[in-house]
Amino acid sequence: MTNLKNLMLGAVATTMLLVSAAKADDDVKLRLNWMYYGSHAGFALGKVKGFYKDAGINLDIRSGNGSGSAHRLVANGDSDFSYGSCGSMVNLASQGAALISVAVIDAMGSDAILVRPDAAITTISDLKGKKLLTTSNAGVNTFFPIVLSTAGLAPSDITLTNVPDGALVSSYLQGAGDAVGMLGGIDDKPAEIKKNGGAAPVVFPYSSYGVNQIGYCIVARKEMVAKNPDLVKRFVQATIKSYKAAAANPDAAIAAIGDIVGGTMNEDEGKAQARAVLDVTLSLLYSAANKDKTLGLNVPSDWESMVTLMKKYNDLDPKVAATQFYTNDFVK
Repeated sequence: MTNLKNLMLGAVATTMLLVSAAKADDDVKLRLNWMYYGSHAGFALGKVKGFYKDAGINLDIRSGNGSGSAHRLVANGDSDFSYGSCGSMVNLASQGAALISVAVIDAMGSDAILVRPDAAITTISDLKGKKLLTTSNAGVNTFFPIVLSTAGLAPSDITLTNVPDGALVSSYLQGAGDAVGMLGGIDDKPAEIKKNGGAAPVVFPYSSYGVNQIGYCIVARKEMVAKNPDLVKRFVQATIKSYKAAAANPDAAIAAIGDIVGGTMNEDEGKAQARAVLDVTLSLLYSAANKDKTLGLNVPSDWESMVTLMKKYNDLDPKVAATQFYTNDFVK
């Protein structure tokens, strides 16, 4: 009887251990700012190499259709984390979305105006009366008014036309609606233009026109940060490990994203395009103010500078403090 009882207790204990093991990994959904491109290769490498798995995370990486959309999907609980424009997140948070940056990947902005070389545009002033393309949810829209103001132009001087998310580059190449260029990131759009047979664009980086912005953040709900800080910590640390590994071996990161996405991402041309994009992202991991080169760090002075700009040009509440939009609790 004692042996039977011990066997039964052992079986119960084994079952409980199996159930516990089965529930050990947290299901986490990461929402990207766009369809897969080279900048996302760090996440892919972490998933393929098991860095997230080692952190007890079963990572589901989902493509998106703009930073604003990605952040909103986190705010409404569809996704757990988003990777997207920090400025776009600030706009949403200032409107009531309970969002916060828990880490920074692209520490410097890559936003720019990209113009077709056949448009004979040599300065931003030449854009007066012209048309540019963009997409409605793109983070690149956030600081465009600042660029115009610095260049002595008014928003009414340029017509912005929204096009479908996946048609931006093709519409640009076709000069849709008589547009001479588009708003986009120098991290991915020049490589995509080249892949589709276009000539190198004339580039007007926002950074040359008074825009000192942080690029792309890892964003979470404030509720998650408060109620499940351990999960946030594990996700952030796994992401930092993943991007450090991508910096050490970019080709492995490109192979990883090819494994996940397949199709043209596994072909030589697709890999070359993704690698060109990733190289730009890896060059933006640290701002000049990040003296110790702490990957993922929300640098206070960078945030202060960006929020100050948004107060001046984007109608951000002048009373809000930059510190309410980020935390470094999970980076170090």
